[in-house]
Amino acid sequence: MTTPDPCNQCLPMVDELLALPFPATATTDATGYAGPGHQVRYLRISQDFWHDDRRAWEQAHAELEACLDDLTRTLSARWNDPLVVDLWAWLTAGFDGKEAPEPLEYLSQHATNMRAWPLPNGTHWLGLALGQADKELPLVLYAAVGTGPVLQTPS
Repeated sequence: MTTPDPCNQCLPMVDELLALPFPATATTDATGYAGPGHQVRYLRISQDFWHDDRRAWEQAHAELEACLDDLTRTLSARWNDPLVVDLWAWLTAGFDGKEAPEPLEYLSQHATNMRAWPLPNGTHWLGLALGQADKELPLVLYAAVGTGPVLQTPS
């Protein structure tokens, strides 16, 4: 008996995310969070790293990065190559008192960059990011859908 490849389960989750409406108010659950103009889903979550096992972190990072690369290839076949969004710029803009729109505010606190595609509807974008809230916490592969200035740098 073979176990399903967890990376293969990510694309249906992304497609489902693309079909979801944005909620009127902020919501959070075990699968992610959402609010007006944005949705974020946790596609894959690694183990935590409380015991500072660098090899376990490296293995988990490699597995999630492989999923990110697979998804990127698949989505690039649909919509061309992604833009790379510097999330660090959004985070540092927050240090200067400029507010980043969601989900960029949240993602910038967990990842340094995001691969993003403007969607054919012209008003939304899809982004993928790999991040970690803190060194002992799990690595997370995120998918986000949002509206607004993802393709612009903060001003």
